[in-house]
Amino acid sequence: MDPSTERSRGGVRCCLWRLTVLLLSASSLPAATALLEGLYCGTEVCYDVLGVSREASKAEIARAYRQLARRYHPDRYRAEKPGDEEAAHQKFLLIATAYETLKDEDSRRDYDYMLDHPEEYYQHYYAYYRRRLAPKVDVRIVILVTICAISAVQYVSWCSSYNKAISYLVTVPKYRIQATEIAKQQGLLNRTKEKGKNRRSKEEIREQEEEVIRDIIKNKIDIKGGYQKPRLWDILLCQLVLFPYYLSRYVAWYVCWVYRFTICREEYGEEEKLYLIRSNMRMSQAQFDSLEESAKQTFLEKQLWIRDKFEVYKKEREEEMKAKLATDPKMKRT
Repeated sequence: MDPSTERSRGGVRCCLWRLTVLLLSASSLPAATALLEGLYCGTEVCYDVLGVSREASKAEIARAYRQLARRYHPDRYRAEKPGDEEAAHQKFLLIATAYETLKDEDSRRDYDYMLDHPEEYYQHYYAYYRRRLAPKVDVRIVILVTICAISAVQYVSWCSSYNKAISYLVTVPKYRIQATEIAKQQGLLNRTKEKGKNRRSKEEIREQEEEVIRDIIKNKIDIKGGYQKPRLWDILLCQLVLFPYYLSRYVAWYVCWVYRFTICREEYGEEEKLYLIRSNMRMSQAQFDSLEESAKQTFLEKQLWIRDKFEVYKKEREEEMKAKLATDPKMKRT
């Protein structure tokens, strides 16, 4: 036989022999190779730690845990040698970890899957830390509590700003005169002569009159714009609850608008004209409501709902503003 052929056959036999030894070695590895350090019970099998089988029920697992916990609990364990207490403490932590892993159905399912599929390292790490880092409280409850807190702060802040606005409006002649007239008509400011002990000082009478005027401005005068009284349905929580209603109303309004003024070519009414003017000016409803009625009437007379006429009006206003700034002494000094 050719020596080269003999050497090649020997090499093949050697490779087959090494492959056979490798396969036998892999098949003889214990199940502990499926365990990963840092996950669950580490290199220990949680079932073995508690001394139960994989088919054990939750009651059996709980019974085994209680027995081992009584034995290794730091308050009950009596060390025979120095250093045993630390070992018992570590044993107790391992027992507690094993019980926490196996008492929960989802955690136990993930752990059994890891034992059955040891090759899926990344999947095991992901499942373990996803469960550990998951919030303990329902996220929906957290969101609801956050929205309620924001709404409460929002309403309190609005009430505070509203009270400050009322204090300011009391000093505005327009609202003060109007409130004084209403108070006189209702007989709230009619001074009667007081005698004896019931007689009040001028300061007390003035404070009462101020309180009456303030109350009338607050409750009986129609205040629009940024001074409106806070309403509960304007807070975030109510807005979110009512959002489907507002959305359906907007869709219905938009469809009606398109049908009336785009398809049927109807002429705009005063309400629609004011809406278009507000849209052109890019003002909120509250800002537009705070304008004087005479200003709104001027907008209507200038037909500012028409885009081209609004652009002309806008340029005129800009030119007026530039001219005013040019003649302002303060601007000249700067």
